Amino acid sequence: MDNCIFCRIVSGDIPSSKVYEDDEVLAFLDISQATKGHTLVIPKQHVRNVLEMDEDAASTVFSRVPKIARALKKATGASGMNIIANNEEIAGQTVFHAHIHLVPRYGDKDGLAISYTEHEPDFEALAKLAETIKKEISA
Repeated sequence: MDNCIFCRIVSGDIPSSKVYEDDEVLAFLDISQATKGHTLVIPKQHVRNVLEMDEDAASTVFSRVPKIARALKKATGASGMNIIANNEEIAGQTVFHAHIHLVPRYGDKDGLAISYTEHEPDFEALAKLAETIKKEISA
């Protein structure tokens, strides 16, 4: 896609700091650097996000993530890593080309805060929801 910044990075029209590349996947440092080493892993083929990937595309991209993440952790000396995929605007996706964020973590003061609100479990509602999801997976 001509107007997709990641497609333009793949084609070489826009420079990037590449850390990994093969025929189907590209990984490069995110220009925002949420933490030192923040890397994006993308399929070279344009697809909007993980929700629109077929199984083969997802397998291809996600199979590269552990190797890249281990190398990133070792190269940066990070203590851990968040692996994040934002899908659609409501979830924080700002570039609509599938990408996986590898965000090295360096401790409590690395400037990144990810938080969740825990709710009391409703086991009956959870069981019903699980059944609904199972039906959708089988459809």
